Amino acid sequence: MIPQSTIDQILEAARIEEVVGDYVSLKKRGTNLIGLCPFHDEKTPSFNVSPTKGIYKCFGCGKAGTSVNFLMDHEHLSFPEAVRFLGKKYGIEVAEEEQTDEQKEADRTRESLYIVSGFAQRFFTETLHETDEGKAIGLTYLRQRGVSPDMMERFLIGFAPDKWDGLLKAATDQGYNPEFLDQTGLTLSGEDGRRHDRFRGRVMFPIRNLSGRVIGFGGRTLRTDKKTAKYINSPESEIYHKSNVLYGLFEARKAIVDEDSCYLVEGYTDVISLHQAGVENVVASSGTSLTEGQIRLIRRYTPNIVILYDGDAAGIKASFRGLDLILQEGMNVKVVLFPDGEDPDSFSKKHPGDEVRTFIRDNSKDFISFKTGLLWEEAKGDPIKKAGLIKDIVRTIALIPDAIVRSVYVKECAGILDVEEQALVSELNKLRRDKGRQKYKRSEEAPWPEEDEYTERTPDNRVHSLEPPVQDTGMYQERELIRLLLQYGGNEILIEKSTEEEQPADNKPEMVPMTVANFMIGELQADGISLRHEGYGRIFDEICRLVSDGEVPDEKQFFRHADPTVSATAIDLLSSRYVLSENWEKRGINVETEEMVLKKSVYKVIYSLKQNHVMDMIHQNQEKLKQDLSDAELAEVMSMQNLLNLAKVQIASQLERVILK
Repeated sequence: MIPQSTIDQILEAARIEEVVGDYVSLKKRGTNLIGLCPFHDEKTPSFNVSPTKGIYKCFGCGKAGTSVNFLMDHEHLSFPEAVRFLGKKYGIEVAEEEQTDEQKEADRTRESLYIVSGFAQRFFTETLHETDEGKAIGLTYLRQRGVSPDMMERFLIGFAPDKWDGLLKAATDQGYNPEFLDQTGLTLSGEDGRRHDRFRGRVMFPIRNLSGRVIGFGGRTLRTDKKTAKYINSPESEIYHKSNVLYGLFEARKAIVDEDSCYLVEGYTDVISLHQAGVENVVASSGTSLTEGQIRLIRRYTPNIVILYDGDAAGIKASFRGLDLILQEGMNVKVVLFPDGEDPDSFSKKHPGDEVRTFIRDNSKDFISFKTGLLWEEAKGDPIKKAGLIKDIVRTIALIPDAIVRSVYVKECAGILDVEEQALVSELNKLRRDKGRQKYKRSEEAPWPEEDEYTERTPDNRVHSLEPPVQDTGMYQERELIRLLLQYGGNEILIEKSTEEEQPADNKPEMVPMTVANFMIGELQADGISLRHEGYGRIFDEICRLVSDGEVPDEKQFFRHADPTVSATAIDLLSSRYVLSENWEKRGINVETEEMVLKKSVYKVIYSLKQNHVMDMIHQNQEKLKQDLSDAELAEVMSMQNLLNLAKVQIASQLERVILK
């Protein structure tokens, strides 16, 4: 196990904005950062990162946590794996305490797939550069293709020897379990049951996840035999899911954010050649049809996609469905067609990066106009084909979520297709009504639980409550109590000194400093007030223990709490969706912050909780009046009722005074 002191050291060093920023494009908003949530599908950013608190919170799906939580959720790491990852990132040695055999085995199982994939990458790279076969075949081919040594190193390119057991033998000689080679698809078994290498005699292109770890491979044959597949790829595995991976994204992330645009190509060599020309904001779908998962990966970094085509009409038409998906996600998609006989790979080898960028900029067309123009040429003179084309174009426009963008495209396409704009509008409205009815029908058949900002989706896509929504004012005040204790518990406010001696009317009361935690806890305990909400009560009890031990409650203690429910509740309470812009202060706009009126907030919560407590006691007392009481008992209950009513009036008066201050 990892010692708690090491975990604390790593969490102190880890900067949440850096950790999350490796996966999500973040933009500054006040003191916080915002971006599109990587955990659910959204078009308007609701994912907030607070560098000062070291936490993130999505106000759309409810996901929240620290740097460790983010890596656990995003990269599907265990807690120890996430801590080790951060330790490596920030140069902190993770010295682990002795684990049980079960713990070791659980950690090893998932990690082993990454380890054997990493070993395979190193084996292929060494084979390329250090063996006669690799140099003569693989390295010669790459040099002929113009791939520089820098690109070979950046993309970890290697070569698989033309042997049935080259990798298998090297791995087993090094003590690696061949079962893990099977699970990653690096080896497979023939009809005779004998295990052998999947990749043989091929140039190898490692595929990395967003953390930079190798999760799969693409291998290109150098044989001219037409029966041999030009490319073969790793099969799906526990660590490699093709529909959620884009080749080159690990290397391109920063450039995509900087350029606010992503170029999408088809193959590995397209990506590498463009990088070599200095165009780095490029990724590849690796020959597979574009998927929703891949589109959402790109959208984390930019809403702008440019598809680079090599001029093959059949290939372009086959990709239309994937481009429709991009539009459906509310993204901006453009298309660039390279000259006949050219593709991104060959073109970038003949032109420097500036010329490549200029060509892409000057030849970019929006997808719908491009699709309309391409198909219109085929439909000319054929009314049936023309009608089918119009419906096809309208179906594409109907996918766009923004009504204004749809309207612009309708007007533009009406001119290109030479049809009445109203005809397109009518067809568009019909399609969207049909889609709405289908959506409504599905929702009736399978209703989904209503969500609010306190809920999150679990991996099986069910809704799991982090904290129940506030249902009454009493619950709201308990929530505010815990929030103030966590956020300002160590802050001091001036409190009127209590004294039994009667003070002259003209004397001002003596004020003494007291921490927010000491004052609030003392006031509630003096009146015997306990919290009704179990979750808040647990946090309150823990804060009381800290204060009684002379410690100051620290919000980060609760963010990192061993109980995930406590940490999730603490993060939720202290995550603010809206923050004041720093520019306001620079421009002389002074806005009253909570810290400036902290005493008022504290008193308001205390008096509100006391008021709720008195109202509960009044209700209980009234219930006693319904019982068959003796004269003495009745007199006692009535006396108590009068005292409670008096207390209610006094507290209400104090509360009103606080609110009006």
